[in-house]
Amino acid sequence: MKRVQVRDQLRLLIEDRPPGELIPSERDLSEQFGVSRPTLRAAIEDLARDGLLVRHHGRGTFTNTRTVPQIMAPTANAAQFTAPPADGNWLNRVEEFRVEQAGPKLGKRMQVSPSDDLLYICRVKIVDGAPMAIEKIRIPFRILPGVESTDFESGSLYQLLQTRYGVIATHAVQTTEPTVTDADESHLLEVPLYAPALLFERTTRDTGGRVIEYARSIYRGDRYRITTHLTFDQPSEIA
Repeated sequence: MKRVQVRDQLRLLIEDRPPGELIPSERDLSEQFGVSRPTLRAAIEDLARDGLLVRHHGRGTFTNTRTVPQIMAPTANAAQFTAPPADGNWLNRVEEFRVEQAGPKLGKRMQVSPSDDLLYICRVKIVDGAPMAIEKIRIPFRILPGVESTDFESGSLYQLLQTRYGVIATHAVQTTEPTVTDADESHLLEVPLYAPALLFERTTRDTGGRVIEYARSIYRGDRYRITTHLTFDQPSEIA
């Protein structure tokens, strides 16, 4: 799991950097993250496969060119930002549940102090008895005191926040992009290594504009498909 944590740290490190920028050397990064160079190198390879980094022999590792974003119309229900509604019997299996410090990168993303505690939940979403997705959620710990891992095994996260803690999710920004599974993800999803998948990344806010959730989800590409219904104004514009 150290490799997964390093990959998440690297992703936060490069997200604000411009395309084509040289990142620090493997030696510097391994010292910064406190991991071995083989572990760091494996995490870099994962991000290179995701298209976020490019390695040039003899020159170093660089941030890749940015993907082109497409902004979709907002949905009527903020609860649907977890993922589009889907058929089947959905259950959750909690794999990790812990409290961790935000640190500088997550603190900036979630607009909290780096020393603030975040609740980290990693759960596998099970549909009709088979794994469908891995969801990694971070929530400011102070907004849900007393919560337990069993609270994330069923039901809606947003319903839990609202009914027990009075925290109402009102809007979110979610991106979706293609990716492939690494060794840990392949094991949890029961798919071959580097299987096609969809990566959802979401930041959710409450009525006061406070960030209450940051989530990254990996959905199996062989079992999950998104259908979008579009309505055009008259006259419509075609890009």
